Amino acid sequence: MTKNTWKVISKPQDKKNKNWLLYLLSKNRGLTTKNKLQEFLNPKIEQITATKLSDVKKAVNRVSGAINKKEKIIVYSDYDADGICATAIMWETLYDLGANVTPYVPHRLKEGYGLSNDAISTLAKDKVNLIITVDHGVTALKQVEHAKKLKIDVVITDHHVLPQSPPKAHALVHTTSLCGAGVSWLLCWEIVKKLNPSYKKILLDKLELTAIATIADLVPLTGANRAIVKLGLEKIAKTKRPGIRALMNAASINSSIGTYEIGHILAPRINAMGRIEHGLDALRLLCAKSKSQAEKLAQLLTKTNSKRQDLTTKGLEVATSLVNEDQLIGVVAHDSLHEGVIGLVASRLVEAFGKPMIVIAKGQAYSKGSARSIAGFNMVEAIRSHSEFLVDGGGHPMAAGFTIKTQYIESFSQKINSYAQSRISEDLLTPIIYIECELELKDLSHKNWQTIQLFQPFGVTNQAPIFITRNMLVEDVRAVGSLNNHLKLLLNGISAIGFNMGNLKSQMRPGYTLDVVYALDEDKYNGQGSIQLKIKDFKIAES
Repeated sequence: MTKNTWKVISKPQDKKNKNWLLYLLSKNRGLTTKNKLQEFLNPKIEQITATKLSDVKKAVNRVSGAINKKEKIIVYSDYDADGICATAIMWETLYDLGANVTPYVPHRLKEGYGLSNDAISTLAKDKVNLIITVDHGVTALKQVEHAKKLKIDVVITDHHVLPQSPPKAHALVHTTSLCGAGVSWLLCWEIVKKLNPSYKKILLDKLELTAIATIADLVPLTGANRAIVKLGLEKIAKTKRPGIRALMNAASINSSIGTYEIGHILAPRINAMGRIEHGLDALRLLCAKSKSQAEKLAQLLTKTNSKRQDLTTKGLEVATSLVNEDQLIGVVAHDSLHEGVIGLVASRLVEAFGKPMIVIAKGQAYSKGSARSIAGFNMVEAIRSHSEFLVDGGGHPMAAGFTIKTQYIESFSQKINSYAQSRISEDLLTPIIYIECELELKDLSHKNWQTIQLFQPFGVTNQAPIFITRNMLVEDVRAVGSLNNHLKLLLNGISAIGFNMGNLKSQMRPGYTLDVVYALDEDKYNGQGSIQLKIKDFKIAES
């Protein structure tokens, strides 16, 4: 039944020790000393500020000089949630420090990704002296040279993988260990430290924006990123920022907010504006001062997100019909695909087909591509290895984007699949579920669930712990949800839910015994608070 490989990491040692599960989960995460465990469970601001950035001193000196001289500064944004949050952090901080600063959010469809020469020329006519990029810039070689000719200095702040020849900006503030907003926040920390140390308290409150971006951009939730999210979620819980409060209200989030609510409910609304409308309205929301303005913009973001969902659904239908299952890297292209949602479509295709996917919104002369990968295959390296077909390209090992001449799509598809032949093995295409340990029925307790919660927030590289219990008796089977697309089981008196597994209902009936792989959860439906299993996989137990 299952196509996944199950790998159990550890065996419980001494269950007589009341903290056995804490020790086991700690060991599995390499938290083998008391100090490592305490640092993980109770992260501090110093874990963030200790992160090293390149060129940070040059950037601080240039920005502080521009503030003192009242030079015109532009914070040049990206249009996704990471870029919008990064811009809000940088613009608000510099403005509060007395800078003559304005944010600039490009329009995805009219201007494209990153710096554009046309925009730089317009800004030069407006006597701009300094451009600070946030969440982009490492591939902007020609644009930085163009700015230099027009007497504009460029400070790049970015976290994407550096190309072989980065642009020769005034300063390139970079690390791949944070998201774009994390780099922006950390540079602001250094600027504030020099110009106005008393502002640090206000900047700490802006960790709420950094946390949203860190979750939205799917960076690993370890080290500094874990500290950002854990501290940022504490700020969000008591936020006074009208935009965040309005967005939560528009999304009907009334309870506590965690990585799920941000990653699946709030961040998509912020992203939606940049995907299919103009990201500037998302920035206006985050920086809104009045409740009424924030509420109006939150409704706009929610409405736009519904439109984005429809485009994604339609795009997925088209793209799925075009997938060639013989390709190691699926490459699909069509002129009906909206470039604002091709990244989302690529992600869904990876989930459905279990291999790297590239989705291209085909244009007449030029086309936009978005790629998503699987663990172990470096997508940005693969794309850059075929730069002869591309106008530009960049990103991360797991996600990348590019522009290509439409006439080269077929050649690019063939070449990148040839490239993959020696790099994508059958093992790489077999998904692995890493299981913490095997639990007995008596271990499925509220106490153990509370132990698991100590390792929150969960996310990339710090997933919610997954367990296995064997020979569980099926007492009831139902398909639930508006489309009957979820599987609801009663296993030895314990409720279990398998999201998007409703089609498997016909394969079992009461009396069957299953080996079940799951995350331990709390069923908050109707305020019961009982233990529930979130099924990840299962198979009929061997008799």
